[in-house]
Amino acid sequence: MNAPSPSPDAALWREPAPLVLASTSATRRALLAATALPFETARPEVDERAIEARALADGASPEALAVLLAREKARAVSRTRPRSLVIGADQTLALERRLFHKPTSREAANEQIAALAGRRHALHSGVALARDGEIVCDLLASAHLTMRPLDEAAIALYLDLAGDVVTTSVGGYQLEGVGAHLFETVEGDHATILGLPIFPLLAALRDLGALAL
Repeated sequence: MNAPSPSPDAALWREPAPLVLASTSATRRALLAATALPFETARPEVDERAIEARALADGASPEALAVLLAREKARAVSRTRPRSLVIGADQTLALERRLFHKPTSREAANEQIAALAGRRHALHSGVALARDGEIVCDLLASAHLTMRPLDEAAIALYLDLAGDVVTTSVGGYQLEGVGAHLFETVEGDHATILGLPIFPLLAALRDLGALAL
């Protein structure tokens, strides 16, 4: 009787301890799951706004802030998961030097979209890998998006169509949904836009010897 073949995910992962994603984001989980890697998730217990405030006071750029937040998330979870490689990820949206966060209401989303309309902004996705509380590598990938000029009526219609989803994403839009109608051009990898740059992440895991492929 033949032994059962190993599952594809077990064949891919070389580490003895599980890979851990330090995120509760359903989008990041789906992106990582699509790679067929076995992984677990954990919530990173960090005060993002406090870290951001200190970093900005020190003059950190939006790009540096994305990587810093990813590092802090990875480090926090890795302290509780001995031997595991832990992925931390974060994303900043910058209109020149202005940073945007998830809008807390329809009114806040309206204000953000009005500010972005007709202009080109950047999404900076930072990723860090940690083990036993120490960062082993980090990376940054960026995308640039140009939003169409939009009048008040167009923004109101978008908000009606998108519903509560506008408060779940920085900038008040999700490109994978009705938010696609807001844009003229998109420059960058789709996974980077969604907050987890898969190809650079897989390259980093290969460099660490964690992947068989």
